[in-house]
Amino acid sequence: MFIRQLDYLVTLSREKHFARAAKACYVSQPALSAAIRHLEEELGVPIVQRGQRFQGLTPEGERILNWARKTLAAWEGLRQEASIARTHLAGTLRLGAIPTTMPIVSLLTGPFRAAHSEMCQLVQSLSTEEIIRRLDSFELDLGLTYLEDQCLEGFRVLPLYRERYMLLARDPASIGDCQEMSWANAAELPLCLLTNNMQNRRIINAAFRRANAQPRVVVETDSVFALYSHVRCAELFSIVPHSLLCLFEMREELAAIPLTPEINRAIGLIALDHDPLSPMVAAAWAVTQTLDLEARFDTMISGTYQPIRAND
Repeated sequence: MFIRQLDYLVTLSREKHFARAAKACYVSQPALSAAIRHLEEELGVPIVQRGQRFQGLTPEGERILNWARKTLAAWEGLRQEASIARTHLAGTLRLGAIPTTMPIVSLLTGPFRAAHSEMCQLVQSLSTEEIIRRLDSFELDLGLTYLEDQCLEGFRVLPLYRERYMLLARDPASIGDCQEMSWANAAELPLCLLTNNMQNRRIINAAFRRANAQPRVVVETDSVFALYSHVRCAELFSIVPHSLLCLFEMREELAAIPLTPEINRAIGLIALDHDPLSPMVAAAWAVTQTLDLEARFDTMISGTYQPIRAND
């Protein structure tokens, strides 16, 4: 019961509403409220500020919330350890990924499932800042994000590849069938780019500034798939990480042209640097170390890429 009470408390803090928290925990609202009151009685301190609606936690409640998150994370690790003893790793691996990596997350989750078929996975598209916050609060197990210009002290880091930027074109003849293009020349094209609040766009904006160029952005979107659609169907151009090329049908539909000077950013997996790692995180980490995503993505530029088959 104590573990369940802590779970109710963490959920209430996240939802900030008793009815929504009860629904998320699959219990009635009176049952959740009673469990929180029992927890207060057991610990001898007020946890929730009382009122007709949820008004937040007391200062004591905030401190207890931090311990509750750590305790639930440790409990999940204990359950995973027990599942190993039963020869099968079971549970849910929670992975947060920055938006531009979402299309290639399956290159991680597929091998994870192949190695541990009873393991479930929850994948969420999040900013780097939100990934770090949720890892710190034990709401995520792993993050897939940029490794540079971030405060990653206290995190275990596994570099996976360097993100390189390409101009995506529907008809390369319209720009002279060039083999590469400068950022200044790319700025003159009608572009569809991600929105300014996204880190990928901020990297692209910085490259244009270094080239003393003002890009001609005619469509902005927060969807990577919308970038592809606007290039393929609306006669626009876009700038995308080369890792996304394996997702698009590049042979006949689109062309990818390297931008010069080249800029690149490191992408990798991060986890809280606890010792020991939870069995599920350790298992996913070990599988990821066997992958060579950089080589796979770089073949898309060299033209030697072969489609991935189900049994590869």
